[in-house]
Amino acid sequence: MKVILFVLKCIVGLFATLGFVMVLVLGISLSALKDNIGRFDYEAAPLPERIVLQLDLAAGVSEMSPQSPFSRASQGGGLVLRDAVDALARASSDPRVVGVVARVGRGPLGISQVQELREAIAGFRATGKFSLAFAESFGEGGDGTLHYYLASAFEELWLQPSGDMDITGIQLESPFVRGLLDRYGVKPRFGQREEYKGAVGFLTEETMSEPVKENLQQLVDSWLEQIVEGVSESRGLDTQETRALIDRAPLSATEAKDAGLVSQLGYWDGVLEFAFPGEEAAPLDIRDYYAGLEEEISDGPVIALVQGFGAIALAENDDSFGGSSVMGSDTISAALRRAIDDPDVAAIVFRVDSPGGSYVASDTIWREVVRAREAGKPVIVSMGGLAASGGYFVSAAAERIVANPATITGSIGVVSGKVVLDDLWRDFDIGWDGVQAGRNAGIWSANRDFTPRQWQMLQTSLDRVYSDFTQKVAEGRGLALPDVLTSAKGQVWTGRDAKALGLVDELGGFATALKLARSAAGLTEGQSHQLRVLPEAPSFEEIIGKLLSGEFSGPGISGMIRDLARLVEVAAPFVEAMERVNADPRSRTLEAPQLNTAR
Repeated sequence: MKVILFVLKCIVGLFATLGFVMVLVLGISLSALKDNIGRFDYEAAPLPERIVLQLDLAAGVSEMSPQSPFSRASQGGGLVLRDAVDALARASSDPRVVGVVARVGRGPLGISQVQELREAIAGFRATGKFSLAFAESFGEGGDGTLHYYLASAFEELWLQPSGDMDITGIQLESPFVRGLLDRYGVKPRFGQREEYKGAVGFLTEETMSEPVKENLQQLVDSWLEQIVEGVSESRGLDTQETRALIDRAPLSATEAKDAGLVSQLGYWDGVLEFAFPGEEAAPLDIRDYYAGLEEEISDGPVIALVQGFGAIALAENDDSFGGSSVMGSDTISAALRRAIDDPDVAAIVFRVDSPGGSYVASDTIWREVVRAREAGKPVIVSMGGLAASGGYFVSAAAERIVANPATITGSIGVVSGKVVLDDLWRDFDIGWDGVQAGRNAGIWSANRDFTPRQWQMLQTSLDRVYSDFTQKVAEGRGLALPDVLTSAKGQVWTGRDAKALGLVDELGGFATALKLARSAAGLTEGQSHQLRVLPEAPSFEEIIGKLLSGEFSGPGISGMIRDLARLVEVAAPFVEAMERVNADPRSRTLEAPQLNTAR
């Protein structure tokens, strides 16, 4: 992806440069520019006396709002998961809020995100306030199965009469480009530990290997079981009946109503009449509600929230294009050190959502988690939708690990190697020549294969990293090494299955992790705490400094950036192979497989 991203950043950077020059020519002051940038943020406004919250998922749900305002513009107005969950919790005890209405059926959504939102909706409903979900269709505009899984948690569930109930289950699939590589003389040369580590299978195999297929089948079976259980409990159905309905789907709206999957068939105007009768309550977007809440002031102990999202790399965090894509060891380690050194911090919640990446960068972050515990600062890991391979490595030393039942975790394994292009160059009559000092100076060159000695060196390195990984998991989780080796081998697990294996301690979302952190900090039920988010968002002055230095490559031209981002996404399977050629192979030794999910 880096090749394409580099080109795109050059293009967008050109627009950014031209746009900034125009700003200077027109004489717009920095204060005016600051006001303009601020339009991407929700600002506090007086709240009505009676409120019905509106929750719209059409723009998707993200783990966090990008720190760069330009990235926020490129991603539109999607919900930030923790903000939405916190807003629902605050609304539960807010006498002004009488209910919540959600528009579902459209927008990207992850199963782990659904489970955190379902938990928040359940807490909201427990107070006796009404909740209603509406969809034009479950399937046409997005992921029908997961959107219905979320909608089923609401008391009332309306579906447009023309809509479909496309709750067909879950499918995982991945492209395999080995045949294409062979055609052009490109040789993937990778080693892995062990047989379930499928991160580079799309390069090395023509089809999915049996061990990987077996492991992923277990994953989707666990997911579907969780969905069936959740829907059945919420809608008052027998689990066998729910499973049969999924196997019959797609269903018409009438069939869904007759089966008890929805409460009522109707249109949005009917929802408005039902939820907002007369002038009794004002509809309010949940983001506006959250922005308008008064900040909870406390002089209690500090709980530090360290947020680590994206691929793990020896770098700083990077959200300069299309959102945060890099969990930089420099940034995350510095954030953990700040929490360790701050005498006011009593405990740390480390939120991890990552497919892994660099072994060395993961180890750097792991060390800071160990140092925190040695300093008497308990670390509670809260896993998002994905905390696998390096994402699990950085979590292993925590005092407690919390994952949603559907979180993808584990993938305790290692992979490394390179793509060899010598036959490709030969076919195009291109020759490479040069000099080197040192027998193995060219070991990572894509222009020549490993020598037998270098291949053996790679195997030794893989054994060393795998041994270190499994040893650290055993020590961190208090498990016997043979037990870790059984659940390792590169296997991925749902959070629920990982808990049964001892890889995860508790099931739940951020709220569960925060409760454990409060308990670890010695806080009682009635005591308050302060939540300090690290790393902190950059100030406006820092943003301008980065813009001038070229670190922000986009001027916030939303449509253009989103179109370019979609182009990158479509080309990803093919670009992934090219990235292997340009990147240092060691930057991705702890990496989970990339999967496209169709449901």
